[in-house]
Amino acid sequence: MTTPVTVIGAGLGGLALARVLHVHGIPATVYEAEPTPDARRQGGLLDLHPHSGQAALEAAGLIEEFRKLILPGREAYRVMDQAGNVLLDLPDDGTGERPEVPRGELRQTLLDSLPAGTVRWGHKVTAVRALGEGRHQVDFADNTTVVADLLIGADGAWSRVRPLLSEAAPEYFGVCSVETFLFDAGTRHPASAGAVGAGSLFALAPGSGLLAHREGGGTLHTYAQVKKPEDWFAGLDTIDAAALTVRVAKEFDGWAPELTALITDSDTPPALRPIFTLPAGHRWDRVPGVTLLGDAAHLRAPNGEGANLAMQDGAELGQALAAYPGDAEAALAAHEQAMFARAAAVEADDGFYTIMIDDHAPHSLLALMTGAEQDA
Repeated sequence: MTTPVTVIGAGLGGLALARVLHVHGIPATVYEAEPTPDARRQGGLLDLHPHSGQAALEAAGLIEEFRKLILPGREAYRVMDQAGNVLLDLPDDGTGERPEVPRGELRQTLLDSLPAGTVRWGHKVTAVRALGEGRHQVDFADNTTVVADLLIGADGAWSRVRPLLSEAAPEYFGVCSVETFLFDAGTRHPASAGAVGAGSLFALAPGSGLLAHREGGGTLHTYAQVKKPEDWFAGLDTIDAAALTVRVAKEFDGWAPELTALITDSDTPPALRPIFTLPAGHRWDRVPGVTLLGDAAHLRAPNGEGANLAMQDGAELGQALAAYPGDAEAALAAHEQAMFARAAAVEADDGFYTIMIDDHAPHSLLALMTGAEQDA
């Protein structure tokens, strides 16, 4: 296949696609809105699953590079109540199949595996329109344009490419998340570091919860979750960091101080992250010359599957384009059929996110985790 592929979005899915295309000798260009690879923090730890994220890296020829990124001991899990009582403590015994790696380092590994110039930084899409015969024009904020013979939308929740295929738009999930970081926690925040433990912590109560994990270098990365209507966070992105911290910490009044410190002692400004999803069962009819992958196609609440599925989408699309060198439409159709089935299979996992802060939290999650442990 010699038709160049135009990819919008340099997240893990778009980069996995570009890398697999490169392995098969298919030219691709990735356009990314961010000005540089390190323009923003790329999230925290990511657990890669054997049959999705790890399989994608196998297809990309990067499995050895991936193994070098693994942080040992991070597959440990702890459940607490709001008073700081440990209800479940599962150490990392070395038998887990979902090792944790830093998302930013994984992204950089994918970037380093691509030929120079593959990713065009600072290209924010403002509009995309069909030109007919499967070709599409992409307009960028710097007043440049590109015409794509084969266009892939890997541009996340608020995809600019999605409207070519679907009228669906993300809807608020009913949960708002606020992200914080504590650095050098073992020395500077020992009580919070002790609470989080070696891996991941779920400190939960009805309607609110703290999801924290230990990254490299002693960093504690926390998401404070609150079940609130959409108007609760309206305007919160415009107030200063101190006021946002006070507003969020109020939702955790009475919690153990080593837990609330994960919010109030943050070494970075708190970042507001309302949770949005696409409608369950999101599908579209085949449109020539364009498709989607990752969150652009099947945005769900965080369930441990999103990045893994995005990478699998990208890798399998790349393999399909290589398998149908003279028939891109057959490749896109095969990709969509497989992707729709994958997304449907994990939609039930949305319940995991809501069960953490439902009316019976933390005992609802505790029952789920201990039940799974017994089944194993």
